[in-house]
Amino acid sequence: MKSAQADRLRAFVEKEARALGFDAVAVASAERAPSRAVELGHFLKEGRHGSMQWMEETADRRAHPRDLWPQARSVIMLGMNYGPDENPLEILERRDRAAISVYARNRDYHDVIKGRLKQLAGKLAARTGEDVKVFVDTAPVMEKPLAREAGLGWQGKHTNLVSREYGSWLFLGSVFTTAELAPDAPEHDHCGSCRACLDICPTRAFPAPYQIDARRCISYLTIENKGPIPREFRVPMGNRIYGCDDCLAACPWNKFAQGAAEAKLQAREDLKEPPLSALLELDDAGFRALFSGSPVKRIGRDRFIRNVLIAAGNSGEASLVDPCRRLAEDDAPLVRGAAVWALSRLLDDKAFRAIETRLRPQETDAQVQTEWDGRS
Repeated sequence: MKSAQADRLRAFVEKEARALGFDAVAVASAERAPSRAVELGHFLKEGRHGSMQWMEETADRRAHPRDLWPQARSVIMLGMNYGPDENPLEILERRDRAAISVYARNRDYHDVIKGRLKQLAGKLAARTGEDVKVFVDTAPVMEKPLAREAGLGWQGKHTNLVSREYGSWLFLGSVFTTAELAPDAPEHDHCGSCRACLDICPTRAFPAPYQIDARRCISYLTIENKGPIPREFRVPMGNRIYGCDDCLAACPWNKFAQGAAEAKLQAREDLKEPPLSALLELDDAGFRALFSGSPVKRIGRDRFIRNVLIAAGNSGEASLVDPCRRLAEDDAPLVRGAAVWALSRLLDDKAFRAIETRLRPQETDAQVQTEWDGRS
């Protein structure tokens, strides 16, 4: 009888989840530890998390669902398809345009998914009287290993979840509950000998299959990194100004994924291929207005303009010299330094030295001075 009740409850959860717009629904037992806890420990020991200190601080709670919530009995893993309708790598050839990662071209997915998770959790609590907790990315939950345990997919060689139905394009969220639901079988690895995601990475961020060094990842460099972009990664960044889709887009399993069906997950037209020239003109108010409700807003105007300036330096576009020159006098040292690098790439030596003669004597920031010294 107990098993039959768990099965019925499982069917109820799937029906309600799909009604809320989730494309993938599966359940893992909270008694099973995720399979990647050892790998996480190695990742942290090697310092591959970079400045993301919170990963180290919360490592103990990530190791097992019950370390986060001892009373949990089941974990409902949910996925929402955000597969793009076009090849997101085509924009990389348009160097006067900015490449923004597919997931960040509309509303913050945390907001989209969390509201729906709360609705699902509320329905489950009302039906069972059991306790529930919802998590989307920001909590110490090993979502991808748990999704694998629940059968949604497997962690590919790029360390992201891969689904046989949706490829590498799934947003993940979870509902922990004290209710007992019938669990699904774990998914197996189906990557085989494929290396597409590893070979396409422009910064060689994968030390080995199934391992990532965040310090070399363009997503980390453009989003989490608060300082200047390290020189060795600037040219490989190309025109990627927020995140990087290369390893995701290269996955052959994407051929089974369809574009996101709901308008809330469709890319905003103005963020599909915005011109660098327009982005370089953004002040703080303009930045906040353009990216209101977007995850891009979280990095702030200065880091964002830093990224756009790297793209400008890689563009070869003489028309971007004037905005870069103006930004070399910006209030933020982070912006000034990136502007100096962009100018060093766009100008010949004589023109660059003329600007240096005017601006460098008034520069007080050591890192910006280093950029003036760095022209090669």
